[in-house]
Amino acid sequence: MTTAQPSATPLNDFPTASLPAAALRESVTVHFSETVAELIELVAIPGIAWDAFDPAALERSAEAVATLIRSTGLDDVQILRVPKDDGGQGGPAVVARKVAAPGMPTVVLYAHHDVQPPGDKALWDSEPFIAQERNGRLYGRGAADDKAGIMAHIASFRAVMETLGNDFGVGVTFFIEGEEEAGSPTFAPFLKEHRELLAGDVIVVADSANWKVGIPALTTSLRGLVDGIVEVRVAHHAVHSGMFGGPLLDAPTILARLIATFHDEDGSVAINGLQASDEATVDYAEDAFRADAGVLDGVRLAGTGSITSRLWCKPALSVIGMDVPTVELSSNTLLPTARAKISLRLAPGQDPASALAALEAHVLDNAPFGAEATFIRGEAGQPFSTETAAPAAQAALWAMGQAWGVPAVETGMGGSIPFIAELKASFPDAQILVTGVEDPDSRAHSANESLDLGDFAKAIESQSLLLAAINAGSLKEQKV
Repeated sequence: MTTAQPSATPLNDFPTASLPAAALRESVTVHFSETVAELIELVAIPGIAWDAFDPAALERSAEAVATLIRSTGLDDVQILRVPKDDGGQGGPAVVARKVAAPGMPTVVLYAHHDVQPPGDKALWDSEPFIAQERNGRLYGRGAADDKAGIMAHIASFRAVMETLGNDFGVGVTFFIEGEEEAGSPTFAPFLKEHRELLAGDVIVVADSANWKVGIPALTTSLRGLVDGIVEVRVAHHAVHSGMFGGPLLDAPTILARLIATFHDEDGSVAINGLQASDEATVDYAEDAFRADAGVLDGVRLAGTGSITSRLWCKPALSVIGMDVPTVELSSNTLLPTARAKISLRLAPGQDPASALAALEAHVLDNAPFGAEATFIRGEAGQPFSTETAAPAAQAALWAMGQAWGVPAVETGMGGSIPFIAELKASFPDAQILVTGVEDPDSRAHSANESLDLGDFAKAIESQSLLLAAINAGSLKEQKV
C-alpha cells in the first residue's frame, strides 16, 4: 500500500464551524447527475487545438463551455483569443466574471477545454468521444483531462451560489483555456492583453491529480519541461546495406548509441548541469507505483532514492518520437539520417534555459563515431512550487480533508504545467493552488482515459467548501 503523509502544517484560523458544509454537500449531491450529464456532453465534442484537426470542433467546445457558465446565472461571459506568432488565431478561451463585493477577494478558476487526440482507437475499449460509465468510472477523451476540471469549477460555483446567494461576495473569474494540450502557444500574450480581466487573489488550477482514489492531494510542486529534436547524419545519401555495411554504421544505430548516453547504468539522467534532490517526504511504495504505471514484472525501475524523489525532485528524460522507416516499409538500406524528439523533465529550481544548453552540449559532445549531430531547441517551461503555509493553501487542505474524510496529501507532480510560471509572473501576489480530479489510473493522454465519479463528487464539494471558506474570511490577513 502507498503510505500518504498528511500535511503537518496547522490551519490558519478562519470560521470553519460557521460554514454551511451540510447544505453545500446536499447541493452538490442533488445536482450531481446533472453535472455528470453535462460532462458527458462536453466529452462528445472533439475539441483538439492541433493544426491537423478541424478547428470547428474547438469552437463548438468553447461555445458549449460558455453556455454552461451562463447557466449558473453569469452574464459577463466572453470567448476571447489572441494572434499567434505566425499570424493565425490562438485557441478560443472562455472568460466569465462575477465581480467581487467591496473589500472581498477574487478567485480565478482555471481549466482547459481542449483535449489530446484520441490516438489509436483500437486501443480503446469504447468510443473515445462517447463517454461511457463502467464500474464507477467515466471513460472518454477529456473525461478527466480536463473537462472534469471545468465541471468541478462550474458545479462548485453553482453550489455556493445556491447555498449562499447574495451572501457570497467573493469575486469569481472563470478562465477556461482552449489550447493547453497544444502547448499554450498564446498564453503569455493572452495574459498580457487581458491582465486586468484575469487578475485575482487566488488562482485555482484544476489540472492535476489526487494521490489515489479516496485520498485527495494538493499539488505543491511541478517539474519543469524542455524538449528538442536530436538529428544525426552519417552520409550524404542512402546506400545498399550489403555493399557498404560494416565499415559504415547507419544513422538509426548511431542515434541509438547517442540516446544510450543520456542515462547512466542505474538509469539516472547522465547530463551534466541538471539539478536533483532527495527532498520528497511522501512515501510511494514500489509495488503501488508498478501497479499504477502498469510496469511489467521483471522490469527494473530506474534511478536512485525514493520513488517520489525520482518522480518529483529529479530530472527524467524520455524519447517521445523517432523518424525512422516503419518495419513495413523497411529495406536493406543504410540510412544517412535519423532523428528523435527528446522530452526532459526538470527538478524544481532548475532554470529551463540552462537545462536546454546542457542537453544541447551533451548531444554535440557525445555523437558516436564522429557522426554529425544537430540539436534543435523546442519548448521550455519553468518548474513550480508553492508555499503551503499560505492561507489559501491551508483553506484548500482543510476543504479537501472535509470532503474526503481523510487528510489531504501535499504532493509533488512528475508532470509539468509550464503556463503556471506565466501566471506567477503576471500575478506575483496571487496564491496559486494546483488541484485536480485525476488519479493514478485516469490515464490522461492515453487510451481509456477515465474519471472516478466518487472522487469527482468530492472534488466539487471540496472546492465549494474552499470558496465558502474564502468568503468567510480565510484570506482576511492578506486583504488591505
